[in-house]
Amino acid sequence: MGMQEEALDFSLLNDFQRNFPLCTAPFAELAARLGVAEGVILRSLERLRREGKIARVGAVFAPKRIGASTLAAMAVPPEKLGSVAEAVNRFPEVNHNYEREHRYNLWFVVTAGSEGRLQAALGAIEQTAGYPILRLPLLQEYHIDLGFSLDGKAEKTSAQVRPYSPPTPLGELERRLVMALQEGLPLFIRPFQVLASRIGCDESEVLGRIGHWVEEGVIKRFGVVVRHHELGYTANAMLVQDIPDDRVRDLGAALAREPGVTLCYQRPRVQPDWPYNLFCMIHGQVRHEVEAKIVELRARLNLTDYVYDTLFSLTRFKQTGARYA
Repeated sequence: MGMQEEALDFSLLNDFQRNFPLCTAPFAELAARLGVAEGVILRSLERLRREGKIARVGAVFAPKRIGASTLAAMAVPPEKLGSVAEAVNRFPEVNHNYEREHRYNLWFVVTAGSEGRLQAALGAIEQTAGYPILRLPLLQEYHIDLGFSLDGKAEKTSAQVRPYSPPTPLGELERRLVMALQEGLPLFIRPFQVLASRIGCDESEVLGRIGHWVEEGVIKRFGVVVRHHELGYTANAMLVQDIPDDRVRDLGAALAREPGVTLCYQRPRVQPDWPYNLFCMIHGQVRHEVEAKIVELRARLNLTDYVYDTLFSLTRFKQTGARYA
């Protein structure tokens, strides 16, 4: 790979996780901004997807703004973990499934079109797996999703606190658009026209609806969705803390502003098994770097009085986009 190709890959992976052009010929617009031909952009994205460095180009929907979702965990005997993970993965509602270092060692996200369907899926997963599920739905999101900075230089401006608001009901056309977007943007010259013809409407309607969802925060960001692991960020930890309810909002917002923190959420405590209510994800290239970051963060933000735990991820059993339909 030449220097030019490497620089182009870096730009595509780092700079276009957001600020992706929502226009009729977005790849031509990217090409113009980066000073290369449109075909080069399309071939590079296709190769990055083939190499597993990007999951897709497209929408990252905000949790619980359409449909319903929850983080879930199970405590599985280590010798049964592989077979239980496989059983859980068979459910299309499960879109992320990781082993983490903890008594609760299997962590997954379950997403469905409605709260009723979500509860039904959780019940079916529990029955199939044979272990109770710890249900940890989102209460507050403390993060403005700027994607994932590959060089640590992305400036975070201010964290937005997004309280839970009832999901947006979807019309038939919108439901079809969400389904089409789940697969990612087709890597063609007029990708939104391809989506429009798939769902039976005009290209301008597709662009208008996506733009509206981005403005409303239903779509957190639209652009290149990278896979951290394949890019060498193999150490990722979920830091969980028990923060007094009257401080959780301020501390959640403070943590979300930190460069190494990619996600920050308030979730319910489930006593007596799970005393933690503030969750954040911290990624790094090596484990000791992440551990040092956590120690430094907790000291600097005066969090050392609060009970915490660090759950490093081990095996990644499944990682796909959320499926709402």
